[in-house]
Amino acid sequence: MKLLKRELTNNEILFYVRRALWILFAWMLVANIIFLYDYATLVSADALTSDFDFEVSFKANLLVSIMAGLIGGIFTVNIMELWLRKYAFWRALIYITLLYVIIAFIVGTVGAYYYYADYLGLQLTSDLLYDRVISFYTEHIFIKNFVVWLFIVILTLIILMINDKYGPGVFPDYLMGRYFHPKTETRIFMFADIRDATRIAEKLGEQEYFNFLKDFFNDIAPAIMQTKGEVYQYVGDEVVITWKMKNGVKNANALRCYYRMKNTIYKKSVKYYKRYNALPDFKVGFHYGQVTVGELGKIKRDIAFSGDVLNTTARIQSMCNEKGVDILASKAFANILPKLPGTTRVLSMGDELLKGKKEEVSLVTFEQGNVI
Repeated sequence: MKLLKRELTNNEILFYVRRALWILFAWMLVANIIFLYDYATLVSADALTSDFDFEVSFKANLLVSIMAGLIGGIFTVNIMELWLRKYAFWRALIYITLLYVIIAFIVGTVGAYYYYADYLGLQLTSDLLYDRVISFYTEHIFIKNFVVWLFIVILTLIILMINDKYGPGVFPDYLMGRYFHPKTETRIFMFADIRDATRIAEKLGEQEYFNFLKDFFNDIAPAIMQTKGEVYQYVGDEVVITWKMKNGVKNANALRCYYRMKNTIYKKSVKYYKRYNALPDFKVGFHYGQVTVGELGKIKRDIAFSGDVLNTTARIQSMCNEKGVDILASKAFANILPKLPGTTRVLSMGDELLKGKKEEVSLVTFEQGNVI
């Protein structure tokens, strides 16, 4: 599994740590809600026996939920997600089910040993304790929890994959139905395009060029996530990234994203030259403004942006070659950044009448010193 063997960047590690903590918290919350619901149901039905120990049961449930959350968040979910991307769905589903069964029995055994050892006052090496734990797997409570948690694990995977499709931060908005009806937002956009893409594609061939693009988009992903950007779309060798205003302006995140992307590709240049004998050198354009955002499509639904800002940003990016720079932005975009990162400074590139525009747009570039 090459994905697991490759070296992770600090940003990727931070991403997986945060995700693991969210899964741990969510699963613990769900486990305790289920436990309290079952307890309340038994109480209301007057079905609890006199020897039921709430404290021991609650502690055992808490132990199991913490173990499940840690194993799931750090290990299991990542492996399952990898299988869904690597194998045909039916094969991945078999692997996921087998792994879930193994983890369920491990976690269930630990929880049962803790509960019955405390409840019955038995040593861990006791044969009676062993027999009681074995019989636990035939009880209604284990079978019910087994099915419920299989559903929760699969639901978690679905949520993660939908979040990957729409990008970090978009899925919660989608879940709340904010894009079911068109709405107006003010957003920052960055169009990033690989230089000499046609020449590289001809040299590498279709399949190897696809791998080249795949590596490039994978490598810049941590920079986008770290600066709270959202990938709007991939168009051939171009990626369109957008920020909500508060996220893109804060700490000049939108501009930092570009420099982080450049720094990442520079650090991985040896890898690219070794495998492809080419480097994904890219140019970007920045602009901001109002767009209409909403859900489009019936056969295939997607979240789409519409507005002049998209066309303007694309035109600005296309001017990079003519201006001889890697980064070009509207002066309006530069003006909304309260503080530039590091020793970055703004350089005027004059006014240009962009294709399709009636009025000239003031353009700037950024010259950087040391940017983190």
